[in-house]
Amino acid sequence: MSDPIARTGMAPRFWERKSLKQMSQAEWEALCDGCGKCCLNKLEDEDSGQVALTRVACRLLDDATCRCAHYETRHQFVPDCIVLKPANIESHLYWMPKTCAYRLRHLGLPLPDWHPLVSGSAETVHRAGVSVRGQTVSEFDVADDEWEDYIIDEPS
Repeated sequence: MSDPIARTGMAPRFWERKSLKQMSQAEWEALCDGCGKCCLNKLEDEDSGQVALTRVACRLLDDATCRCAHYETRHQFVPDCIVLKPANIESHLYWMPKTCAYRLRHLGLPLPDWHPLVSGSAETVHRAGVSVRGQTVSEFDVADDEWEDYIIDEPS
């Protein structure tokens, strides 16, 4: 099997040798595991500050691919979509999924075996049950006051 990362021109296992701030834009984008969880609407408990993920997805999430349908122009449709960067990751850790590669690497933790950069396949995140493929509902179909009915548990 050929190395899919080598075909992109990125160094093998670059994420283990570079900090998030040292990564090129292509490396940064490749770090995304494609789970789709960052595109889920979240509920924050005002008292505890705890954040719960819901199955209610951003209108731009493609449920079949777990990718943004309009990634490059998403701010035209969703102006408050967060652009995660090395400079702002610390302030967003509280809502990031526990399995998120950006979170894991920021905390100095390894990528899991199912991560596409490790496995060589974008399908492993789905086979491992980490993605939200086929499990979401559109934010257009659920009233805001019903989001609590769609809270999901996140794997550790």
